Amino acid sequence: MVEQLLDYVEVVTGENPRACVIWMHGLGADGHDFEDIVSALELPQDLSVRFIFPHAPVRSITLNGGFEMRAWFDVYGLSLETPQDEVGIRASEDIIFHHIAHQLVEGVAADKIVLAGFSQGAAMALHCALRYPKQLAGAIALSGFLPLAETIVGEVSGANSNLPIFMAHGQYDEIVPLEWGEASKNELLVQGYQVNWQTYPMPHSVCPEEITDLGVWLTNILRA
Repeated sequence: MVEQLLDYVEVVTGENPRACVIWMHGLGADGHDFEDIVSALELPQDLSVRFIFPHAPVRSITLNGGFEMRAWFDVYGLSLETPQDEVGIRASEDIIFHHIAHQLVEGVAADKIVLAGFSQGAAMALHCALRYPKQLAGAIALSGFLPLAETIVGEVSGANSNLPIFMAHGQYDEIVPLEWGEASKNELLVQGYQVNWQTYPMPHSVCPEEITDLGVWLTNILRA
């Protein structure tokens, strides 16, 4: 199992962590991109958490003229009507599931694992959390969207039917428009999921208020 893991950055907030956040970065970034968010979340000192930040595979991106960069899946265009790279999404799903399996071997229970991500990584966090066969602690999607939404009904895991979800989006996002996030949030609500939805006056980014809100939510989820 271990040999199938991607390289990753690991940050631990205390000894003997019994909770884990697996955080996927955005297009063209790497696992170091959100490494500093661990301290910014200001989690309680007695809440020992392992953060895993995998580096996505390097692949050719159609939207960028075939230029190769780290990405969880290919991008063909910037509209809701553009076809999605289902093959790439499914391949990254398998990768992320392997990372979850590794944490189970390390002694972290599935219901203490949170899948998180920003932008394209947020899309993968939602996609995988809804389909994982064991109950997870929650999912975090920052400035992202729900990929392959039309497949949800037939693929979601009953174990995660009550999955807590934190979704946040910039009101001035020029990369993943706010409407994408809102449409994804609404689809999740229709399907009966618990969604904590927040918007902030920012572009395709994160802001201090968002991180503060996320830290409170994450603390509550991992202490439940």
